[in-house]
Amino acid sequence: MALKAPSVKPFFGFISLLFYADPTWLDKILIFVGFFGSIAAGVPFPLIGIVFGQVVDTFNEAICGQRSGTETPSGTQSSVNDKILLMVYLAIAILVLTYTHIVCWNLVSQRLAQRVRERYLKILLKQDIAFFDNLQAGEVSSRLNGDVQAIETGTSEKVGVFLTCISFCVTAYVIAFIKDARLAGMLIALIPAFLIMTVIGGHYVQKYSTSMANHFASASAIASEGLSNIGLVHALGAHERLEERFRGHLTNARKEGIRKALAAAVQAGLLYFIAFSANALAYWQGSRKIADTVEFGGDASVGETYTVIFILVDGSIVLSQVAPLLPLFGAAVAAFHRLRIDIDNQPTIDGTCESGQVLPQIDGAVTFDNVSFTYPSRPEHPVLEGVSFECAAGKMTAIVGLSGSGKSTIAGLLTRFYDPLSGSISIDGHDLRSLNVRNLRGFISLVPQEPSLLDRSILENVAQGLVNSPTHSHLAPILLTDALAKLAERVRAGEDMLKAAETSDRRVAEIVALVQKATDLADASGFIDRLEHGLGTLVGSSGSLISGGQKQRIALARALVRDPRILILDEATAALDSASERRIQVAIEKASQGRTIISIAHRLSTIRAAAKIVVMRTGKVIEQGSHDELMGVEGGSYADMVRLQSVKAGDDASSSSGGSTRNGDEGSIEDVKVLTPADTTAISKEESPAVLAATAPGDDGELAAKSVRRTLFPMVRPYLLLLCMAFFAALIVGGTYPAAGLIFGNTIGSLTPCNPADWIRDRGLLLSGMFFMLACVEFLANFGSWASFGTISEKLIYKVRVLSLRSLFKQPLQWHESSGRSPNKLLSYITNDGNALAGFSGSIIGTLFAVIINFVVALILSHFVAWRIAVVCLAVVPLLLGAGFMQLRSIIRFAEKHAGAFSSSVGITVEAVTNIRTVAALSLEQEVLQTYRRSLRAPRKEMVVQSLKSNIWLAVANSSGNFIYSFAYWWGSKNLLEGRYTQTEFFIVLFAMLVSAQLWGQLFTLAPEISRARTSISRIVGVLELDPDTSRACAGKDATRVEYEKNEKVDMEAMVESEATPSSTGGANVEFREVSFSYPARPNIPVLTSLSFSIKPGQFCALVGPSGAGKSTVLALLERFYSPSSGSILINGLDISRHRGTAFRDEIAYVPQDNVMFHGTIRFNLILGARPGHTPTDAELEEACKLANIHDTIVGLPQGYDTEVGASGSQLSGGQRQRLSIARALVRKPKLLLLDESTSALDAESEKALEEGLNRAVNGQGVTVIAIAHRLRTIARSDVIFLVEGGKVVDQGKHDELVKRSESYRVNALHQMLG
Repeated sequence: MALKAPSVKPFFGFISLLFYADPTWLDKILIFVGFFGSIAAGVPFPLIGIVFGQVVDTFNEAICGQRSGTETPSGTQSSVNDKILLMVYLAIAILVLTYTHIVCWNLVSQRLAQRVRERYLKILLKQDIAFFDNLQAGEVSSRLNGDVQAIETGTSEKVGVFLTCISFCVTAYVIAFIKDARLAGMLIALIPAFLIMTVIGGHYVQKYSTSMANHFASASAIASEGLSNIGLVHALGAHERLEERFRGHLTNARKEGIRKALAAAVQAGLLYFIAFSANALAYWQGSRKIADTVEFGGDASVGETYTVIFILVDGSIVLSQVAPLLPLFGAAVAAFHRLRIDIDNQPTIDGTCESGQVLPQIDGAVTFDNVSFTYPSRPEHPVLEGVSFECAAGKMTAIVGLSGSGKSTIAGLLTRFYDPLSGSISIDGHDLRSLNVRNLRGFISLVPQEPSLLDRSILENVAQGLVNSPTHSHLAPILLTDALAKLAERVRAGEDMLKAAETSDRRVAEIVALVQKATDLADASGFIDRLEHGLGTLVGSSGSLISGGQKQRIALARALVRDPRILILDEATAALDSASERRIQVAIEKASQGRTIISIAHRLSTIRAAAKIVVMRTGKVIEQGSHDELMGVEGGSYADMVRLQSVKAGDDASSSSGGSTRNGDEGSIEDVKVLTPADTTAISKEESPAVLAATAPGDDGELAAKSVRRTLFPMVRPYLLLLCMAFFAALIVGGTYPAAGLIFGNTIGSLTPCNPADWIRDRGLLLSGMFFMLACVEFLANFGSWASFGTISEKLIYKVRVLSLRSLFKQPLQWHESSGRSPNKLLSYITNDGNALAGFSGSIIGTLFAVIINFVVALILSHFVAWRIAVVCLAVVPLLLGAGFMQLRSIIRFAEKHAGAFSSSVGITVEAVTNIRTVAALSLEQEVLQTYRRSLRAPRKEMVVQSLKSNIWLAVANSSGNFIYSFAYWWGSKNLLEGRYTQTEFFIVLFAMLVSAQLWGQLFTLAPEISRARTSISRIVGVLELDPDTSRACAGKDATRVEYEKNEKVDMEAMVESEATPSSTGGANVEFREVSFSYPARPNIPVLTSLSFSIKPGQFCALVGPSGAGKSTVLALLERFYSPSSGSILINGLDISRHRGTAFRDEIAYVPQDNVMFHGTIRFNLILGARPGHTPTDAELEEACKLANIHDTIVGLPQGYDTEVGASGSQLSGGQRQRLSIARALVRKPKLLLLDESTSALDAESEKALEEGLNRAVNGQGVTVIAIAHRLRTIARSDVIFLVEGGKVVDQGKHDELVKRSESYRVNALHQMLG
């Protein structure tokens, strides 16, 4: 019974896989035709066995007749020719049937893979947000690449080959029972032996495959996070720690992979052992029967016995061809089950379903009634407790409070990302749970704390706000097509936006007008107009090619474009300078007439005009009322916040150094494409020739290998002994077929009725004994070959993946951002290419080598035994080789042509999962699905033609054995009857050549795997060969400067470090001397021009200025993500722009604008900030957390420092992430601390506590701090303030000095004064 459970499940699992995801009638017809075609293709060959038996009888009669002088060769030849003609007709039938079923199964697998991919994506987009709290984007990439590839491979033409083999065996047994029931009855034992071996082996192979895939999915999630935040990885020096974690998961995957290889090796060895043992039994019993016929006479002809032996022996060889296919089927079912777990997950909140009440219109009155909530991933930690408040329709309600008090959770509950545990939320008296989710989200626009954009143009991103807008439903059909993408392309090609829109559909022009109006409202049109391509500019993955402030304004425009009834602003202006913020405030006030606004804010100057202010603390509402009412509350919490945020003249006089920072302008560490007010163009795909010419070899995005052998050989060298064993075992496997041919030929030669009966019995016993010995050798050789190759493969893949990630981590930020590279594309080198290499390098190399050895040995043996027959048979070999080569070439060309489409389709899905909150809030599920379908339109169209073309060659390769067989029979019989060769010699050659031909056919069934591996190996070796020195793109600079950079200023992540930065006792001394800089992609647009300033050790310095002035660029240059075009940057007297090596980064800590957390515990994230090579103690971690005012929050969590932060830190609030990010920086005890808007998500109280902590750190350790800030409280306490505008320092001094003499500084300061 124990065996039964694993036996039936995979079978039915496979059947349900074939009919999964709503197959069309065409899919069902293809499966039907493929099934019956495969079955029919297996029938003719055993029929050839009958003809073969008759020919043997004819030969025997002729030979015995010749001995007695009664038979003439010419009559015999004519009889043989008739039978051979029959064989040719059967061979033609096999060719036609083989081609039919191969094409059908090939199309079935490709169409199924597309359906499964689409179904998986569709279901993913339906899931509620709680589902994604523990699912990482890298895991999705692994599922879509590895698992769907496994399904495609396991349901392809290999199913047809498998069914043909099974049909062959069944037909063989039927004929055998008709011809000789007793002998066939003995050999029937083959079937249960094969079944038990297949079931048990398959169970273990599937078990280990599943476990291995799960470990690898975790590893690829780490790689995905690291590559998506490569700038931060460089700044933290976290390569080794992330790689160690990656290695840990891969080590587990490798262990399971080796177990899988051993299980498959036992399975393969047993399969051959059973087949060859059955041969031995058949020869022994057959020889006895023939001897009895000779001795005692009888009605059974010798030919019939031969027929039984031949077709059952050949049947067992054909059955042995199933061995390499079984792991592929097992892997397909295992992959299907893994995908089903996600697919079958029923969401509690489905944003795509039609159920629920649909409201035609709403007023926008929101009521929270005694709402309590905990996040599903942390049920023991309450976030909201008994929250009750009302938001009047058409009025502005502000929510303020400490970081982590549950403010953003309110936004999440209102947009129904989650449902409350108890209490109710209603709009206009309707409980949210009773409303249709999509309809509800159509009335609400959310601008999140950390806005995310999709990798499209600005036009498409803003227009996404219209997709689910009730008032713009007539535009939905256009929004779901690629009309806007095409329009943006035309604009990037140089056309005028308005003219191009007018020539398009009328609705396209309407969308463009709405987008322009929204960008005006969001104060975004100014910087968009200055971009080279305006609204057609691509924003990059997650908006990485534009600054933080620009991203926030585009997100705001996206929210305003649909004219929502309820607008939720979650820190929506946190990354903006005061002037921009004030303009947006005015715009919102203007646009807010008659709409409900819920504003979550820490900058209290932005909410003063709110009709109601709700003050929260630790998940409870503690105060509510208008600004004036709350200011009148004695000792009130709100009044305290206001006082904390007010800046009075002279407040800063007492402060020597200290403070914290606020609301950034430029993007995160990756947003270093921060662009100038003059022109801020994001990198587009159409780079100028100068740009491309200057990039390093292989920088066209695709990586090509220079020398595969030179790169891979050192990796294989440690396993040379194992490799020699593997090849030796494969050599024996290859040699056993010709050996079987020798025994077969001798057996048939010996067992003629012309020989004496006793001699036949003795020879039969001897030869069957030899065959059993061969069975034992086959078991050991196959086990050795499969196990050794499998083990080497797993170890090699492990190495390749670790080294690929290391190589990608070592490349400078500039390389990652050039030539259209994206994190998803780079991740595919590890997931997709690694999988292709793994699929190829295990058993397939062994099979390949064994087939080639068999071919060579068979040729030599045949020429040695009967050269006249062999030479003629050899003439047909080029047909086999040519067919295989043509098929391989056809597959490779198709793969190369559409590689981009397949990787971009995976990119679309990974991006959708990464930005799932944006997708859900805007109801973009259909839009993402349509974009995905469009990305695969080209390969889908060509699929049928490609399948029809390439599989002609596979069918020829698979069935040409039968033509060679017929040809060999005719020529051999001619030579035999003319007396040139004996029957023994003829059958040795026949068997050797025939089996070789059959195995060649099988080999080309593996052509797709070989093809995939070839291109993958080239790409992987390209990654491994990358040199950080040469990969640096010095794009777009003049020739002399390029030459100078090559010699002087190349960014060398992995070069031998020169001497470390000279250390000073206190903080770092920083000096910029006449620094000019342009981004390599836009060499003609200066970002910094002759920027000069100096900062003394231990000073607290603030950089202020409008969004896009180049402030974050200063920090990027200090981390040396780029080198300046001219001028020098000195830290403690060391010019880092000319310094080889990056050891100086150990003294610098960086807190980026986007507070990125890696999947893992809080402790793991903090340790990432430590200096490379140093593991901080718990005391050090706690000290840093106390300074950053996060220690008490962490201790309050159920698991404390071992609490999981979730994917991208999703389990923490924005403020908690920000404080954790600062703590991570302080763990390093740096000499220089760079803060980019590091308090933008903090309330006044948290900010004050953090400010005191930073004060202690600065005073205690003498740290130099450079902070980019918009929040005045931070700026006012600085020792020196640099006002940056247009890439220059236009003024510097203390707060009160600048207020007196700088108009632009004064405007910003006055805006933030609170009464």
